Amino acid sequence: MTKAPRALRIASRKSRLALWQAEHVGRLLQAHYPDTRIEIIGMSTEGDRVLDRALYEIGGKGLFTKELEIALLRGEAELAVHSLKDVPMTLPESFCLAGVMAREDARDAWVSPTVARLEDLPQGAIVGTSSLRREAQLKAMRPDIEIHPLRGNLDTRLAKLDRGEFQGIVLAAAGLKRLELGHRIAQYCDPAFMLPAVGQAALGLECLADRHDVIDALEVLNHRPTHLAVSAERELALRLGGSCRVPLAAHASLDQDQMHLRACIQLSDGRMLHAEDQAKVTSLEGAIRLGGQVAGFLMAQGARPWSSQDAASPWVNAPSS
Repeated sequence: MTKAPRALRIASRKSRLALWQAEHVGRLLQAHYPDTRIEIIGMSTEGDRVLDRALYEIGGKGLFTKELEIALLRGEAELAVHSLKDVPMTLPESFCLAGVMAREDARDAWVSPTVARLEDLPQGAIVGTSSLRREAQLKAMRPDIEIHPLRGNLDTRLAKLDRGEFQGIVLAAAGLKRLELGHRIAQYCDPAFMLPAVGQAALGLECLADRHDVIDALEVLNHRPTHLAVSAERELALRLGGSCRVPLAAHASLDQDQMHLRACIQLSDGRMLHAEDQAKVTSLEGAIRLGGQVAGFLMAQGARPWSSQDAASPWVNAPSS
């Protein structure tokens, strides 16, 4: 049996959902290592504090992880628990993704007290989301609706909906289910028209790359099928400069050893590109290879990696002639 450290302090954002996730990990670790002291350290991140601007305007996904990584560097915590969709595609050199938890429902959810289905929205209806990915796919399906920005934690977003600021909002089904709010879901979004974010519904366990004792201890929580699936998604996003600046969606599913990866991306001229492929995947290398292959299909259609030179646009530029 793996010998765990005497203490495992878990850094987490302070939102109700983030604390639920950290406590869930803590309970599982405690069950495996009853002699280890488990502690949750709640922290406020820049991404939680700045709510009046879109993430791509203030620094991107790393704003949800930076403070937690500083806690790891300072020795104030041994691991951090993240929603994997909030984790940048590349980690700073000192850190590693030591494990990926079994995925919850990866679909998006339509939440509305008055409109049962997205298809039933009246023309000009106001829908809340600050995700470029969701906005691109919603507008592709319903170009007649208005998208208004919606930031904040899950409870804040639901409160804005309940105040009547929107006719409906789109949230991750996993977060609602984890907080026993599944009854708020009016409709699950079929991935056929609303692909989820890269890593959506999976929890990532981050620690210092040189803490081999922590890495070994976390192995008991690593869910290999989910790890392989999100590795394919993250490789695809990495090839395309995936961040909150890019309206990119991808989802990999694994049936036995057959992985199916679907993805879409919106160009700055409004065109939506789609690509998919499947392959036998039994290793991390195979998952990464499939992710790169599907990214290549999108690039062959005109997508190209976002870079600092594209700063005028929050998403991938249209192809050059």
